Amino acid sequence: MRVEASTFTVVWNGSSDDPPASGVWQYLVEHGAKRVTTVSHPLSADDEPCHRVTVYEPGREPDRRSVKLPSRPPATYAVDPLVPLLPAATDCWIGFNNLAAARGLVQRAARRAGAVVYWAVDFVPNRFGSGVLTRAYDRLDSFCCKRVDLRVELSSAALEARNRRHRLTASGAAPTHVAPVGVWRSRLPVAPENGWQSRRVLFLGHLVPRQGVGMLIEALTLLAARGIAFEAELAGRGPLERELREAVSRAGLGDRVRFVGYLSDHRDVEAFVAAGSAAVAPYDTEVESFTRFADPSKLRSYTAAGLPIVLTDVPPNAAELEAQAGAEVVPFTAEGIAGGIERALASGEDWRRRRQQALEYSKEFDWELIVPRALAKAGFEP
Repeated sequence: MRVEASTFTVVWNGSSDDPPASGVWQYLVEHGAKRVTTVSHPLSADDEPCHRVTVYEPGREPDRRSVKLPSRPPATYAVDPLVPLLPAATDCWIGFNNLAAARGLVQRAARRAGAVVYWAVDFVPNRFGSGVLTRAYDRLDSFCCKRVDLRVELSSAALEARNRRHRLTASGAAPTHVAPVGVWRSRLPVAPENGWQSRRVLFLGHLVPRQGVGMLIEALTLLAARGIAFEAELAGRGPLERELREAVSRAGLGDRVRFVGYLSDHRDVEAFVAAGSAAVAPYDTEVESFTRFADPSKLRSYTAAGLPIVLTDVPPNAAELEAQAGAEVVPFTAEGIAGGIERALASGEDWRRRRQQALEYSKEFDWELIVPRALAKAGFEP
């Protein structure tokens, strides 16, 4: 079937700009799908307790509706499949978690959906720790992996780990496809060729322990003590924000480190990244997290903007980024991170080389390539 002759329902938890869901629904809308219905549910306790349903049709203004319900994740995730109560019939249902995919299977059983795609956004070995909640999650996850028409993973590491977790075999499960997180390269601003001169160090992400932001503050403190010129901007929110602000104040970095808060609009994120000189992803190597199986969207934003990246060896593509995208993998220590930042800012010539490597690497990670390849596996052609 052709995209422009088909209807799609896209369901996820998070904001309208959260990838990969945002890349998929925007591609479908921009390529003239007959109808695209998006359903976004609250992801965390910080999100507005609002379930949003938007219907896009060519030549018409989007029809937007919202339903406010109590939201106390993860307990209230069970309510998500009830919104909307009676979804419209669709040719393709795309769910970005197993609850969303399971609702699609219910619709397919009722002959209200054609193909059902489980587009998994992460893999966590013990989602809710050891206990009944994780066992229930695993059973539903395994069921979806076996019954959907296509399962899409963000990385080969996630695909293989989920197969092992559920003992899935090629003959006993749905077809699979790996689709990394992408960017809209045609509209993305990039760092200018003299961008290293601003010496602006960026961090984008949640302010939680696994992101290693505390170690980044220690690294910046070392750089300041060495007389290295820099300024730093941290974009994001999370439970560590107050503690991190206090650490910045104690280190006397208040005039060099700025917290810019959560950037909800993709245009603000793009402008933020393109204004940087170097980007840092200091994941804590001692913490078990889904990042070991994921394709972090911030790394894709960094490379698409042409920024040299300093990161630790946690994401499954860390070595690839170092080999092909001008990144440097460093130890999860203040000294290691500080050294990586110092080297990224040391030479304009080297910075421009790494910038070009990042831009070249990002060419294959365009939503205009990623989405149609995945949709083709489900039977839909541009």
